[in-house]
This record gives sequence, structure tokens and C-alpha cells, in this order.
Amino acid sequence: MPRVSLGPGGGTVLRALDQFVVKLHSRCNLACDYCYVYELRDTGWRGRPRTMPSAVRDRLVLRIAEHARRHRLRRIRVILHGGEPLLAGEEVIAGFAESVRHALAGTETEVRLAVQSNGLLLDEAMLEVLLRHDVRVGLSLDGDQEAHNRHRRRRPRRSGDGRGAGSHQETVRALARLGRPRYAGLFEGLLCTVDTANDPVRTYDALVSHRPPAIDFLLPDGTWDHPPPGTTGGTAPYGAWLAAAFDRWWQTGRPVHVRLFEAVISLCRYGGGSGGSELVGTLPAAAAVIESDGTVAWTDSLKAVADGAGNTGGNVFSHSFDEILALPEVPEYGTGSLCRTCLMCPLVDICGGGIRAHRYGRGNGFGNPSVYCRDLSLLIRHIRTRLDEGSPHPSVRRDRGGDQHGQASPLALSDEVRPNDVFPGRVEANLAYTRPEVAASHKDLRDVLRDIEPSPMRTDRTGRP
Repeated sequence: MPRVSLGPGGGTVLRALDQFVVKLHSRCNLACDYCYVYELRDTGWRGRPRTMPSAVRDRLVLRIAEHARRHRLRRIRVILHGGEPLLAGEEVIAGFAESVRHALAGTETEVRLAVQSNGLLLDEAMLEVLLRHDVRVGLSLDGDQEAHNRHRRRRPRRSGDGRGAGSHQETVRALARLGRPRYAGLFEGLLCTVDTANDPVRTYDALVSHRPPAIDFLLPDGTWDHPPPGTTGGTAPYGAWLAAAFDRWWQTGRPVHVRLFEAVISLCRYGGGSGGSELVGTLPAAAAVIESDGTVAWTDSLKAVADGAGNTGGNVFSHSFDEILALPEVPEYGTGSLCRTCLMCPLVDICGGGIRAHRYGRGNGFGNPSVYCRDLSLLIRHIRTRLDEGSPHPSVRRDRGGDQHGQASPLALSDEVRPNDVFPGRVEANLAYTRPEVAASHKDLRDVLRDIEPSPMRTDRTGRP
């Protein structure tokens, strides 16, 4: 549960971090055309060191340790990210993992390490390093060969050669190595970026065929000024895609944790808070991003907004994490940070306005509903309908956290999907939580959605959070 307080604008602001996304390497060996790091509005990666220098790594470890000690954090999660973090090499990864654990040895803080990779460098030597230091592994896979290779391709060998070769075969080989008994305990799950050109059922089935412990579906980052493909025209293609994938998961007995789906179910059952997915819920992930030069950023999704939009203005040499969180530019979250259209919507406590970056544009800064508003609405209502109908397979998930009736318990075994049944009590204890008044009777959803139709674009925007 994030530690938050009431911000000056009426939203909630973070007061402590428990997740640190570390850009151990700033470049990548793939050229995915939807990548938020290299293909959207931000160009900061061009001037950063490829591998995080040892001085930055050492200082970052000290900053993480002092923050965990000051707030007496029970658990922190350090995610090695990129670019492609495995490009940093075995020695850098092993040294950094060892340093973080050593810095917090003897404290009450449990350190959980993970790496998010495309899998191309996940050979046995690398797996041995990750096993030795208990670094869990998440891999990116967009479905079957056709779906995956649509976007996740290697760089062409020479300029002008067109698109590089697809990476599906190499990622599948990495999954096979990771699935061996010796390494299977490291496997955290699969990340899949949704493309509505891919069949949702076929994509879901392809992911499940690799027997991951968890799946997370991501939406391509975009804004009202630079919308994702297919989001114009008053339709909800991503919502329909996710609803079809949900039905496949639901009708086959929920054989695997799907973070987004479980988050929506949790929020539907227990109200606002953190459902465990950044796409929904009214509380943010308590996370910061540390770039390879030591720059501290709020979140990677803000790279879709403007050059430098995610930067805090601080780095690990100039600021502690507490000083970063005390900066006047700290983003506000929760319903108090949302526009009037969102506040009038009956789904606001579940949706939470979606990802902050997705609300940007149209000359209003972040004062809009999500560019995925229709899609999130469709998915939430679809899932709520399925919950009202009851599970078609009430006994299937009994060995994965179900109650005595066989229904999924409030959710889930993975620390990435946090149950929020204790949310109301935690809020009363930790936060003077004041939600702005909402009209007693909501407008019909069609009227709400009508309010989010794009308006003429103005140019007086800064791109800063």
C-alpha cells in the first residue's frame, strides 16, 4: 500500500517509495516501433551513458538504503530495466544486486530484485548469475510469431535495409531455458503490449502456452495530442480486445494471474485504492525511475508527453528520494487530481482516470479523461457483468488462492497484484483522504463520454507534469 498524503491541489502525493526502476543500460538490441523510450516524444536517452557508471550505481544503492531505513520499509522492489538491462553484462548485474542486498543486510527491509528483459541475451551463463543473486525474470512477449514480430524486431544491419528480423524465435528459446527446473523459480511472468491487429484469443492462448505464473497486458502509450492507433472515431477497440481476452481467461477457469483483470475485479469488489495495475485504481505505484546517468524521473509513461516531461529535476547526487518527493512539482494522483468529466463518471473509483500521461493534451495539460477512457469503461463494465453472472468454473482456481467456495480470493499470490481489502482502514490511519464531492446522481455514461470528444488543439502547453 503506497504511503501518501493530501497534496495542495486536492489529490494524493507519494510520501515514500518502495519500487525503484533502475535503467542499468540505456540502449536496446531491438527496435520495437511502439517503444516509449526511443519512439515517442522524449530524446533524453541520446545523451545518457549506455551502461550506468559505477559511481552512479554506488550512489543509487546508498540512496535506496537510506530511504528504506528512514521509512522502515518492510519490502522494496528493485527492477533492472532499460533499454535492455542484460546488455549491462553479467559482472555489472551481479555487482549491483550484491550491493543492494549488502546495503540493507541486517535491517527489517526485504529486498526483491527483478529484471525486465526481451530475453535475447538470457543464456545459461546469465541465468546462473540471476539464480545466484535471486533476481526474478519478466519477459516481453506479444503473442504468437505473427503478433510478436509485428513490432518486436531487431535493428536492420544497415541503414536503408528496411525492418530488421523478428525476435519471436529467440524470445521463445529464452522462455524454454527459463522454464527448466533449475531456473523455473525465477520466472515472474510475461508482459504483452496490446495491438488490436492481433487476435485477442489467439494472443492470450499463445502467452498461456508458455505456462507463465502471471501475464500483464499493457496499452501503447499515447496522449490526446498524439493518440495511440485506433483510438479516434468514438470507438473502443482496446477495450473490446481486452474484453475478448478476459472472456477467454474467465471461461477457461483463470489458469494464470492476469494483473490487469485481477486489478479490475479487486476494485469492483472493494472500491477505490490500488488494484495492483497502473492502468486502473486511485492510488499510484510508489515507484521512481533512475536513468543511467542518475537522473530521477517520475514514471516512464511520461515520455509519451514531451521531451523531459517525466524528469523530477533531481538526481541521485543532488537529492535524496525524500527530497525528490518534497519538490513542488511532485505529481498528484487520486480522484482529487482528475477533471470534472472524470469526477462525474460512475466508474471513477475503479478507473481512477487511467495512467496520468494518457490524460495529457488538447491545451488542458493533464486536465482530461484518459485517451483510453472509452476502452477502460468498456472493459470495466464487461468485467462487472461477468462478476454479476458468476464464475463459469467455480472450482478451478482453488489451489491458487481461492476460498472454500472455489472463487478467487481477494487477489493474488503475486506481489505485483496486491489485494486491497484493508484499504479503507489503511487510508483512515495514514491519510486525511478527502474526495471531492460528486453529484448525487451521475449523468448517463453516454453523456460523460460525449464530454471527452477531442476539442481543437491549442499550443500553450509545456509538457511538464
